[in-house]
Amino acid sequence: MPDGTGGIELSVRPSSDLCETVVLRVLATTDMHMKLLPHDYHADRPCGRGSLAQVASLVERHRRMAPNTLLVDNGDFLQGTPLGDHAARSGGRNHPAIAAMNLMGYDAAAIGNHDFAFGLDVLHAAARQARFPLLAANLRVRGRANFPGYAILHRQVVTDSGRAVTLRIGLVGFLPPQTTAWDRDLAGQMECDDILETARRVVPQMRAEGADLVIALAHSGISPHPADPGSENVAADLGALDGIDAIVAGHTHEVFPGKAAVLATGIDPVQGILCGKPAVMPGFGGSHLGVIELALTRDNASGWRMTGATAQCETVDPHLPPAPAVLRAVVPSHRRTLSHLGTRIGGSEQRISSYFALVGVDPALTLVNMAQRWFVRKSLRGTALDGIPVLSAAAPFRAGGRGGPLHYTDVAPGRLRLGNLTDIYSFPNRICALPLTGAELRGWLERSASLFNRIRPGRPDQPLADPRFPAYQFDVIEDLRWHIDLSQPAGFSAGGTASGNSRIRDLTWRGRPVRDGDTFVLATNSYRLAECGLFAPLTAGKASVVPPGPQTRDVIRNYLRQRRRVSIDPAPAWRFAPLPGTSVTFETGPGGLSLLPLVADRTTRRMEHVGQTDGGFALVRLHL
Repeated sequence: MPDGTGGIELSVRPSSDLCETVVLRVLATTDMHMKLLPHDYHADRPCGRGSLAQVASLVERHRRMAPNTLLVDNGDFLQGTPLGDHAARSGGRNHPAIAAMNLMGYDAAAIGNHDFAFGLDVLHAAARQARFPLLAANLRVRGRANFPGYAILHRQVVTDSGRAVTLRIGLVGFLPPQTTAWDRDLAGQMECDDILETARRVVPQMRAEGADLVIALAHSGISPHPADPGSENVAADLGALDGIDAIVAGHTHEVFPGKAAVLATGIDPVQGILCGKPAVMPGFGGSHLGVIELALTRDNASGWRMTGATAQCETVDPHLPPAPAVLRAVVPSHRRTLSHLGTRIGGSEQRISSYFALVGVDPALTLVNMAQRWFVRKSLRGTALDGIPVLSAAAPFRAGGRGGPLHYTDVAPGRLRLGNLTDIYSFPNRICALPLTGAELRGWLERSASLFNRIRPGRPDQPLADPRFPAYQFDVIEDLRWHIDLSQPAGFSAGGTASGNSRIRDLTWRGRPVRDGDTFVLATNSYRLAECGLFAPLTAGKASVVPPGPQTRDVIRNYLRQRRRVSIDPAPAWRFAPLPGTSVTFETGPGGLSLLPLVADRTTRRMEHVGQTDGGFALVRLHL
């Protein structure tokens, strides 16, 4: 087996009536997000943090070692880099990801929630090109053919005695039930059922149709809490179901088995076990390859049964050469993408970065908010809402976290090109605008401020950010000013459960206190209109007051073209309330350390670089 973490032995002592054994090696990828080549399109430079082309080399190595292999993907492979955006603009025809996966000989893939980012037409076009099934058992599409929920592969395998036999391998795919709620357009076209309820219905059906084993491709994370109906992350709960033999998890971009994985009853992050079943979650973007090895022994009386298993995640070596066949398939699209990204769209007088988004200085967010507000103001001219104050909300998409110390926006001053725009705004969201009261604005900011840990006054070097709270939930609203009181508990959990606490202080608009009954229009994005999640109670039942808008990236592009050259004021919209004698620490990318004096000046807080984390982040101390 390859190096990595984990190993699980479920073996039993063979008895005289066990006649032959097959060892099946399941190779799994997940959350590739169009990272087909080792190239960083945002910085336009090579990047060795993994890619599908490098994974392909690793897969070939495994196939040379193991006579019986299966290659599967667990979803979110069509969206995530400008290469995916370029493929979508052509309607998904001649899709480079599918071409690469066909060459690699994938046996099946689950559909992930981000695979719908460009609409059903693009997804269906990709599926028609695939020489492997795209699976979604809990998805129902209205007015179109459904994607298959499962497949049973009749695979010729070699036993330990060298004899060729047929093994019927069942593969079933699941995606988060929230997929339709995250995009209101999708809600009118399809429905997603509960994963566990679907599995209880489908897996026995697969067994009845002759599946010798069943592997669940679950685009779902691993939660330490028992699943409620409609839960998003239920991979561990799937392990408790009869009839499922192994699990490939995903969606949350974690590595399982691994040091940082969830630890709870039934979850063993060292051995790679979910409720007794071998499982992997191989990171994202080609960072890892999941490897599950199953020993199956055939009893003449009862058929095949699993008698042993191991589960590991193998790190993709940054120096591993890409597979030549995948390079040849992808490079033409890659070159066209680079040519498109080189288009000039304007200029900036300042460096645009997100290194210090979590302490209030983020020129990238400021630019997004400037463009969104410009578009909405223009759209509301001559309407009943003309003259109502227009605000704008945006969150950092590239702010470290699981993406690593290079996962930050960083655009040099001077000429701006389309490639810089994808660095500033990574997702294909559309612009929207909502009427909100002052009370609702305060609630919006309370949710964002929940990203921070509670800080005890008078104590040094307390961790600032709650790692369970994603940075893309941290909205900053331009044209407001406020303080965040970290001595108070968070008002909301990352899932949206309210605690009744409050951290927002001194909320003003243009120097005037914001009253609960004040009326505003808030420019935001289509993801914030989701019917579930942190902001859902504030957007439920509200319709955008601007027509179905263009993609936010296009709005920023048009804004820059009109302005030609922008000057961004890095003054923070918010500050932490003073806590004398108290300090916190936070992570940022080493590339941002040269900005530290400017950030300290703008926030009027003392900061110093105090070291580096094991993950390669720079650690900064902030005095409150």
